[in-house]
Amino acid sequence: MEFALATVIGTLTAAGVYLLLRSRSFDMILGLTLLSYATNLLIFSAGRLVVGKPPVIRPGVATTLAHYTDPLPQALVLTAIVIAFAMTAVTIVVAMRSRADNGDDHVDAGGERMP
Repeated sequence: MEFALATVIGTLTAAGVYLLLRSRSFDMILGLTLLSYATNLLIFSAGRLVVGKPPVIRPGVATTLAHYTDPLPQALVLTAIVIAFAMTAVTIVVAMRSRADNGDDHVDAGGERMP
C-alpha cells in the first residue's frame, strides 16, 4: 500500500512539474492542481495509513495510537484543499485577464517571445 501511494505521489509530482514548465497558462493551472493533489496525499500519508480507526476518542476504548488514527493530517489536508481551490480560482482569473490583455495565453518569463 505504501509503495503504491508513493508511486502515485511521485507520478503526480512529476506530471505537475512537467505541466508547470509548459508555456501555456492552461497547462500551468493543471500543473499547479496536480502538485496540490500530490501535496495533499503526502500530508495525508504522513499520519500513518490506517483503515477503519476513528480520529476521535471514544468512551470505553484505550487512548493509545493503536486504537486511533492521527486527526492532524486530516485537518491539514482539509485546509490545504480550501487553499488550493482559492489559489486555482485566482490563477484562472489572472490567466483570463492576461489572455484578454495580450490576446494569447502564452506564459512569458519577461523575455521576448520567439516567432
